[in-house]
Amino acid sequence: MNMEVDTVTRKPRILLAASGSVASIKFSNLCHCFSEWAEVKAVASKSSLNFVDKPSLPQNVTLYIDEDEWSSWNKIGDPVLHIELRRWADVMIIAPLSANTLAKIAGGLCDNLLTCIVRAWDYSKPLFVAPAMNTLMWNNPFTERHLVLLDELGITLIPPIKKKLACGDYGNGAMAEPSLIYSTVRLFWESQARKQRDGTS
Repeated sequence: MNMEVDTVTRKPRILLAASGSVASIKFSNLCHCFSEWAEVKAVASKSSLNFVDKPSLPQNVTLYIDEDEWSSWNKIGDPVLHIELRRWADVMIIAPLSANTLAKIAGGLCDNLLTCIVRAWDYSKPLFVAPAMNTLMWNNPFTERHLVLLDELGITLIPPIKKKLACGDYGNGAMAEPSLIYSTVRLFWESQARKQRDGTS
């Protein structure tokens, strides 16, 4: 994985994205975890906004929604938001990744800001996903097929955990805790940065 990034003179640029899962109630917490270490921008799908606690987001984190995609675009040559965010980010993390957004990414669909960024993503840069869904949705045969396709793209899975879910069921499918997502990404980043400094791959 190529990470030709100046990690000495600036912080990592982390793009966090939430899709439509109840686990989006933890998105603000996730943003706080990363904003203490990195520059952070955030993207929320329309359905995730039912759960994202916008007032509690860090003040230095800008949240982009679907309506922002073309609001500042007037003519050919103007910046296109999903391209600008892809260019800006060193790493993208989708947490939570809903079953619906997983299926969209696996099928190459790009019908909102989040999935347009993924479709335009430069896969020489890391992309992590932390799924969150009902246990039977997680165990559905389509989920395994979709995860195989994401793995082939080079997307890194942060697996869900087993617990009592928001729907009342008990089983696998809960999003990994924000602290675990943060530590996983930070350890990966620092490992890659060391290799880059040492001239190894």
